[in-house]
Amino acid sequence: MNSGRRTKPLLPPLKPRTAKPNHDHRQVINGILWILRTGAPWRDLPEPYGKWQSVATGFYRWQKAQIWPSIRESLQGSADQQGKIDWEVHDVDGSVIRAHQHAAGGKQEAKPQKN
Repeated sequence: MNSGRRTKPLLPPLKPRTAKPNHDHRQVINGILWILRTGAPWRDLPEPYGKWQSVATGFYRWQKAQIWPSIRESLQGSADQQGKIDWEVHDVDGSVIRAHQHAAGGKQEAKPQKN
């Protein structure tokens, strides 16, 4: 079974009962993966992935709804059952995150010291 069929039930419906229909989940996920892979800002997302605002909104909405941990757990659990994960080697760790080159070293306003 491919990962698309395993993750589909974990994603929000494409046509919710209220509001406008969601964008194609595959396009949104591919756009998010492009951002994660390149470290580029949302505004630099290439057109084939859709509007950057829509992709960013999807990412943050799914993050708030705890969809990403559900996807990770589903894919990891399936791979683990098939013996495809060596836990001595493979681990998902979010502690290393690339920052934009301008993210460090900026001038900060001095805070008054308490005596």
